[in-house]
Amino acid sequence: MNGADALITTLADNGVTACFANPGTSEMQFVAALDREPRMRPVLCLFEGVATGAADGYARMTGKPACTLLHLGPGYANGAANLHNARRAFSPVVNIIGDHATYHRGFDAPLSSDIAALSAPNSVWVKSAETADSVGPLAAEAVTASQEAPGGVACLILPADSAWNETTVAGPVLAASPRRAPDLTEVEALAARLKAARKPVLLLGGAACGEDGLAAAARIAAAGVRVLTDTFVARMARGAGRFAPDRMHYFAEMALGDLEGVDLMVLVETTRPVAFFAYPDRPSVLVPEGCELVALGGRTADGPATLRALADAMGAPAEGTVQSLEQPVAPQGPLTPAAIGQTVARHLPAHAIVSDDAVTCGLPIFLATQTAAPHDWLMLTGGAIGQGIPLAIGAGVACPDRKVVALSGDGAAMFTVQGLWTIAREQLDVTVVVFANHAYRILDIEMYRTSGGPAGPAARGLLDLGAPRIDWMNLARSLGLPAARADTAQAFDEAFERAMARTGPAFIEAAL
Repeated sequence: MNGADALITTLADNGVTACFANPGTSEMQFVAALDREPRMRPVLCLFEGVATGAADGYARMTGKPACTLLHLGPGYANGAANLHNARRAFSPVVNIIGDHATYHRGFDAPLSSDIAALSAPNSVWVKSAETADSVGPLAAEAVTASQEAPGGVACLILPADSAWNETTVAGPVLAASPRRAPDLTEVEALAARLKAARKPVLLLGGAACGEDGLAAAARIAAAGVRVLTDTFVARMARGAGRFAPDRMHYFAEMALGDLEGVDLMVLVETTRPVAFFAYPDRPSVLVPEGCELVALGGRTADGPATLRALADAMGAPAEGTVQSLEQPVAPQGPLTPAAIGQTVARHLPAHAIVSDDAVTCGLPIFLATQTAAPHDWLMLTGGAIGQGIPLAIGAGVACPDRKVVALSGDGAAMFTVQGLWTIAREQLDVTVVVFANHAYRILDIEMYRTSGGPAGPAARGLLDLGAPRIDWMNLARSLGLPAARADTAQAFDEAFERAMARTGPAFIEAAL
């Protein structure tokens, strides 16, 4: 076998069986080796930002990494924005980054770059396989590093000669360390402090926002402690039968207003909340004056187990309040985000997955679906838009038996529109909804907040997407998706209902 064979076999042996790829010349040995390893599913992505975002979505739904295949430093750089999101989601991802042959590096060929330096900021582990014998062991190490709590991005740089040279060394099967169990002494002391606090709050992130964590959090809420989640979490269990915590407000002044009087904030799988951006004369830290912060366990702790232990220590009820199934009536009239939320709540199938990159349209839909059928909601953890379609691809590959819905603003969708082609090619059960308001609407809001007024004629040119208007119907169809357009609430309800009733790709332009 050669180094590429050792790499792919080692990845598969360690449970990595999906590869989201955009290869080039230096990765051809890896591509050829795919024919010799049937356990690895290759998925072609036409842009590296689609590949990296898809690997993030796959990890969020399975808890284990997929790999990406990227073409040298420029290929990695193209995928970096969604790796930033993956880092903020603590998603395990293994990037295989092709490099020039070791003996070719010194000639400064056109695609030469410092790949290790480029990849370090978003990564928990970066190493280069300088020989074919090192490829397999380093591949196993990369997989393990990506899964060490709290999870992260690992980058294995693969020089071309390490891939094509022969080796007899396969990588071992390794296992990551388990998450840290709760310290019962610490938990019991905190339970007493929560009982004594005037207005305590529990702030959740990470796996604490999954079904098991929220079930335990519901018990704590029933004992009198308000529960919040971070503004953006990697994955949240929602809908009927699940506990619905409040969500930290996006804007700083709204968040602090909501938290007024809180004297104790307990953090589980998260850190001190801060504003997304700085604004003139507004605070950065979203903790009220006089409020004490306590981190329970930290990011490496087993969040659900920690919450169960805390609920027990507080003598909380055996069960908390959960949402009942409440499906709204069919919306009528103009097409608005609120009307779209009604439709999604009406027709979202049980156990669906929602990838949310809807920007200004997202919150009304999020609120409306609180009582929909049980589902998972994937959020924009790092704030780099262009994540919605790629995340949906990864979720669709990871969970082929579940309906996936991608909600995307039109500006966000254009960042990674190539993902529509991959959805069609792989025949994934993904419905993409693009909110076509032909503007960077969020920037209208931010322009006002940061500069004290609306955009003028020159500034407007950087916020408007309507000249020329993007023809979403023809664009989606050209990339292989059946497409529909809706400009009224009733038309959207009918189009979305059809998409949910069938299996396979679909595209809906919501003409706002």
